[in-house]
Amino acid sequence: MKTVKKAIIPAAGLGTRFLPVTKAMPKEMLPIVDKPTIQYIVEEAIESGIEDIIIVTGKGKRAIEDHFDHNVELEETLMKKEKYDLLEKVNYASNVDLHFIRQKEPQGLGHAVWCARKFIGDEPFAVLLGDDIVKAETPGLRQLIEQYEETESSVVGVQQVPKEETHRYGIVDPSTMEGRRYQVKDFVEKPKPGTAPSNLAIMGRYVFTPEIFHYLEKHQIGAGGEIQLTDAIQQLNDLQKVYAYDFEGKRYDVGEKLGFIRTNLEFALQNEEIGEQVAELVNQLAAEQKVRS
Repeated sequence: MKTVKKAIIPAAGLGTRFLPVTKAMPKEMLPIVDKPTIQYIVEEAIESGIEDIIIVTGKGKRAIEDHFDHNVELEETLMKKEKYDLLEKVNYASNVDLHFIRQKEPQGLGHAVWCARKFIGDEPFAVLLGDDIVKAETPGLRQLIEQYEETESSVVGVQQVPKEETHRYGIVDPSTMEGRRYQVKDFVEKPKPGTAPSNLAIMGRYVFTPEIFHYLEKHQIGAGGEIQLTDAIQQLNDLQKVYAYDFEGKRYDVGEKLGFIRTNLEFALQNEEIGEQVAELVNQLAAEQKVRS
């Protein structure tokens, strides 16, 4: 059995929910306290045992490549000032080989994954989306890889969401359950309100066998007029089992404004350097707002 050592991180979206800031800055570079969102995703991949990552970018995304490139002047300055902790943080991504490819036009998540087919070849691989940050004792992706190693089948990461939010996600229709792992009858992309077969939502972490590319190459147009990854997963499930795994850990939604702000606040409160001051500031602002209202 081939092991999962490669990962795709799609980062070609336009980031329209965060306009106007994303007109010039990739949404993946928006910071969570002092670290860009995409770095959390890359670090999870590294901690899960991934050795090669390809990031699928688009127009205006050069800042992502620059962020992960070496900055010799900065590194030398940190060395001279003996700021080794900062140097380690700056260079952490050097623990993996990073590659970049451009999606020439936005045609959906399925198309972005398909763009990396030559990099993957005939190996199993992971996909990590940047809208979800996962904090877990065992990295979320690592949990899926362990399920792949046990089943030798594709696995998608899921978690339960409120029923009123199911229309925002790809949803699985489970048939049987074994522990936290489900066999799946159907995968449904963003079902209309009130029609979701369950509240198990796909949470931006996947492990696939390379056969998924047979369906992505059809460039089948799905929901929203785009090539949807969920549609290809459903077709793959007709050929070979695709499991869903309810992974452990807390998931942070940084793909919309309120979730992004909440994540920043929670991470700031947990920060050893500024956590106490942030807590005081939040209480102060809440008190001031109460007086104004």
